[in-house]
Amino acid sequence: MFTGIIQAVGRITTFEAGVLVIDAGDLDIKGLQIGESIAVNGVCLTLVNSVYPKLTFELSEETISRSSFQDVAEGDSVNLERAMLASDRFGGHIVQGHVDGVGSIVSIREEGNSTVFRFRVPAERYIIEKGSVTMNGISLTVVEPNGQEFDVWVIPHTIENTNLGHLKPGSKVNVEYDVIAKYVEKLVSPHLS
Repeated sequence: MFTGIIQAVGRITTFEAGVLVIDAGDLDIKGLQIGESIAVNGVCLTLVNSVYPKLTFELSEETISRSSFQDVAEGDSVNLERAMLASDRFGGHIVQGHVDGVGSIVSIREEGNSTVFRFRVPAERYIIEKGSVTMNGISLTVVEPNGQEFDVWVIPHTIENTNLGHLKPGSKVNVEYDVIAKYVEKLVSPHLS
């Protein structure tokens, strides 16, 4: 499980035949083990090799087809978060790293000391005002939802410590909706028919 609080921004070194190699930058690797889960742009991946700072992951066709990894290139920046320890603070919201689909950035504008991103996502039913959503692994708060689009207001710290500052309108992003909303829908839907 993850929290959506990004720990480092890495760069894709290579991505060939489903094998992704990332330069992990300044990710804290204390206790890093082969087989552990790391969220890479919000996608829970299994570490298969590590020669720091290079981290290697194997991606299935399922993972590639349901995420923005179908469109990445060498040099692209990626958000990194190691799995949460039971003793950690819960700074964001419950994030599983199980991406629900690919969204896109509609627009970016400056508003005072904030940057306002307008996103478009595949499903609107999980998007509620002041609800949580994960974009590229970042725990964000929904503002002014309208159908499949909504805003998020981002402070300079988030721009500087995630890959949001490298994206532009049209950029693809991995979307994970709030898991609680998905479970509630699954539990309630048989009783609504």
